[in-house]
Amino acid sequence: MAANSRSSHSAGCPRRKSNSKSILARLLVLALAHIAPLAAQQAEVSLKIDVVAWGNEIGGLSFKSGEKHGDITALAFRYSSPVSYSGPALMEIYKNGDGNLRQKPTPSADDKLHELSPLLPKPGTEAGNPDAPAKQGIALELEKRREKAPNLVALAQIPTNCRRATVLMAPSPDGTFIAYVIDDDPNKLPAGPLRIHNLSPHLIAMRCNGQEAKEIKAREAILVPAPNQQVIFELAYQLDGEWKFQENNVIPVREDEQTQMIVLRSANQYFRSSDGSSGGFLQVVTLRRSPKAAVPRPPGP
Repeated sequence: MAANSRSSHSAGCPRRKSNSKSILARLLVLALAHIAPLAAQQAEVSLKIDVVAWGNEIGGLSFKSGEKHGDITALAFRYSSPVSYSGPALMEIYKNGDGNLRQKPTPSADDKLHELSPLLPKPGTEAGNPDAPAKQGIALELEKRREKAPNLVALAQIPTNCRRATVLMAPSPDGTFIAYVIDDDPNKLPAGPLRIHNLSPHLIAMRCNGQEAKEIKAREAILVPAPNQQVIFELAYQLDGEWKFQENNVIPVREDEQTQMIVLRSANQYFRSSDGSSGGFLQVVTLRRSPKAAVPRPPGP
């Protein structure tokens, strides 16, 4: 009986020890799961950034909270001067003062959804939608940080090992901005070819230089060559299951410039003529820069 008792006790000891190790291992995994995202957010980056307004011009922006008057101006759908940034990969963008905003008629709620939906991480999570799920990711982090810094208006996740980026600033109904980051590192966007982004809520098709047409889903991009420093393209979009032809045109693409074309759906006044008409169902924006000639200015005074 005593032998059986000792045997039972001896057999139970390794089980308790094994369970303890298993519990510690699970706790360690959980701890690392929480640490990993923070570590990724705190990674340091250093690059040139072009801030572009997805709508009306936005002034008074800065990458630092202590500045009384932000000196970064995001022009409507076009580049201004690049800004140097060095800091955490999860970049903070502040707005100080009025920033000389150029007031224009605002689009309808329906048109604004068309503008914003391709820039959102997941469909149906746009701010102001009562049926949208709770905020998560960057949107939740922005909400938390704004409790201490109300003039913080956007967070932009900058890719590591990126030397050049475009940050599109799209207005949200709550007074903040969605920051959509495009990685323009020369390894991804070399000078010479054309990169085409579909930031519309529709499936589009592009035929470039007489080659086979390529379908581009929302938030996707393709890189096409530019023989003779130009791209001759045909653009179509899918609406209610049917393909509709939009336009054919020519875009100059210089061999010493980074050039990208963005296809979007916007009701902004930027795309309207003096009589209020627009050029088509979808809109096209061309962004071009010389990666060598541009001299960045610092983000502060």
